[in-house]
Amino acid sequence: MDTPLPHALFVELETLSDPRSPHRRQHKLVDLVTIALCAVLSGADSWVDVAEWGRSKEPWLRTFLELPAGIASHDTFSRLFRLLDPQALEAVLLDWVR
Repeated sequence: MDTPLPHALFVELETLSDPRSPHRRQHKLVDLVTIALCAVLSGADSWVDVAEWGRSKEPWLRTFLELPAGIASHDTFSRLFRLLDPQALEAVLLDWVR
């Protein structure tokens, strides 16, 4: 049987290198990227929208994400995506959809 899509996405996202300083990581990289992807697919077009979408869907998100520090702020999403290697993220997402 094939791997379920959410699990397959998480497996792919785990291969991403986390550019954040290890001692400042309150939120899991997989959680942040998953929330951002879902929010953008739902129409979010700013980091404020992404954070608001995450807060509004937190109970549902907790059914498959750990969210040890809850939903990140818009500033956290913005910082992360400024640091992430766009080519690496693109490669991970392309591997997932294949």
